[in-house]
Amino acid sequence: MKQLKSRLSPVVENLPPSGIRRFFDLASEMKDVISLGVGEPDFVTPWHIRDASFDALSRGFTSYTSNRGMSQLLEAIADYLMGYNLHYDPDRELLVTVGGSEAIDLALRAMLSPGDEVLIPEPAYVSYRPCAALAGGVPVAVPTRWEAQFRVSTTDLESQLTARSKVLVMCYPNNPTGAVLSETDLQELATFCVQNDLLVISDEIYAELSYGGKHHSIAEQPGMRDRTVVVSGMSKAFAMTGWRIGYAAGPEDILSAMLKIHQYAILCAPVMGQMAAIEALQHGEREKQRMVEEYDRRRRLMVEGLRSVGLSCHEPQGAFYAFPDIRSTGFTAEAFAEELLRQQRVAVVPGTAFGEAGEGFVRCSYATSADQIEQAIQRMGHFLTEL
Repeated sequence: MKQLKSRLSPVVENLPPSGIRRFFDLASEMKDVISLGVGEPDFVTPWHIRDASFDALSRGFTSYTSNRGMSQLLEAIADYLMGYNLHYDPDRELLVTVGGSEAIDLALRAMLSPGDEVLIPEPAYVSYRPCAALAGGVPVAVPTRWEAQFRVSTTDLESQLTARSKVLVMCYPNNPTGAVLSETDLQELATFCVQNDLLVISDEIYAELSYGGKHHSIAEQPGMRDRTVVVSGMSKAFAMTGWRIGYAAGPEDILSAMLKIHQYAILCAPVMGQMAAIEALQHGEREKQRMVEEYDRRRRLMVEGLRSVGLSCHEPQGAFYAFPDIRSTGFTAEAFAEELLRQQRVAVVPGTAFGEAGEGFVRCSYATSADQIEQAIQRMGHFLTEL
């Protein structure tokens, strides 16, 4: 076995395991655990969307689709993005993927040459660093700060910029912090990217979960459409995590390169999932809005609760995560999460799972019921009181 291990890819061997998964595994071994760690809706996919998949199956839609995706779905995505002032040709500038995660992986593999640097504002979603490394790139952390509500600035980027910097991967609304960029932030970042010839992968999977007003994409900014790949999907807004339908939108040259990789590695996204996604985009607005309103209610409940037990917490402006400051407890993020789970059976994710800039914070998801949130806050209060 030792000899076999030595023949594995050193890049893969050096990848750390997911910090999120470790706490899921710990929690799964305990009884009576309230999980604030899950990054997926607790809602079931709306019935009419499921029914579209059943109908597709009953009518024999069980074969491959076009590598790019079903034309009806591509057109529905193009129509949907027009609501965000993003205009893409469905035949040349869109690609249906197996979740947004595949789209991020494809974009990095299409853009990077060995040694190219990828700027990643952190705290950040756990897959960005590994995907950059697997694509031959060099991930470069760009720490963001509590004082700036974890919004990345041009000053942050400037501090990590080198001659090898090629791609900026950004996620707003942000997982794990709930931060959202203002239009002024986006304008400044766009100018910086154009001046420094940076390509951008903009992960906008939480676009619909923006609580302070309409979501805006960096791809809207002057000079950015032709250097940005917008990534999104059905998972969060439509409660379709397990369906694994995502998409990428961007300039034809980059999307053609991504399609080339996709057709060899994946062939196409599942046809029944694509049929369900068409129904969601065309007729899912009412259910989507109902879920967003409920997340908004839970958001306020979570923040008020965390503050009431003595934890400072910015009010998240998007996604479904709060990122409270636990530095006053004297614990590291990982120790806090472990002790809270052990003593009070509440699972949160240490901020360090999302990069070193997450030290001193934990991620609490409010994609769970209000009753569970209230119970979790009560238990956290007991834990902090005992400290």
